[in-house]
Amino acid sequence: MQFLTRLPVRSPPDFQPSWINRSARYFSLIGQFVGLLSGVVLLITAKFWPIWIAAALALLTGAIITGALHEDGLADTADGFGGGHDPAHRLAIMKDSRIGTLLKLASLIALTPWLAACSLIAAHGVARAATVAVMHALPYAGDPASAKITTQNLPPTRGEALFAMLSACWPFLLLQAANVLLGLAICTVLTVVLARLANRLIGGQRGDVLGAVEQLCEAGFLLGCAAHFGTLH
Repeated sequence: MQFLTRLPVRSPPDFQPSWINRSARYFSLIGQFVGLLSGVVLLITAKFWPIWIAAALALLTGAIITGALHEDGLADTADGFGGGHDPAHRLAIMKDSRIGTLLKLASLIALTPWLAACSLIAAHGVARAATVAVMHALPYAGDPASAKITTQNLPPTRGEALFAMLSACWPFLLLQAANVLLGLAICTVLTVVLARLANRLIGGQRGDVLGAVEQLCEAGFLLGCAAHFGTLH
């Protein structure tokens, strides 16, 4: 909660950096909590404003809670992968911050407020699970001393990554099976493509890449939720 959000959480006096790596197993649950708060905002505001305004406020809520951590990573990764001539140059570009993306808004507008809120909970959990999988699968790229998460020393274990993925699944019960399957398929493709691209261009993963994975998977899963909207009635 302390690492992934800006919510006030007391830090224990004997904090160890390795705890961040070990806590990766709970990233999905934290993502679901962020999605829950965003979904509550959507449901409340949808009673007073059109769904597109409610969806925008829900997305803004998520960005405020996380400090736009993942949106920043997506923008930096796009800049770095698109503009660099070699791994060192791409890593340098990825340190420059820009703004993120909004395909998610269109997907949420296509849903009823209740389904949009449930989809947010599921999407946030799935997206964080994808980042843990990438943390487990790829080595850390760049200068280890600059890493916020010391994954180059103690990456999430296979068991921790599996726990993160399994704990991301319970919100699927709130959605249609076809939506879930399509959303997961899109997320899987996006995660694999981005992970392979990161491994080829910069030699592994880093925080910006993980932020990009989170954002793309969030948008991809919401696209899956919106794709079969006509069959939900």
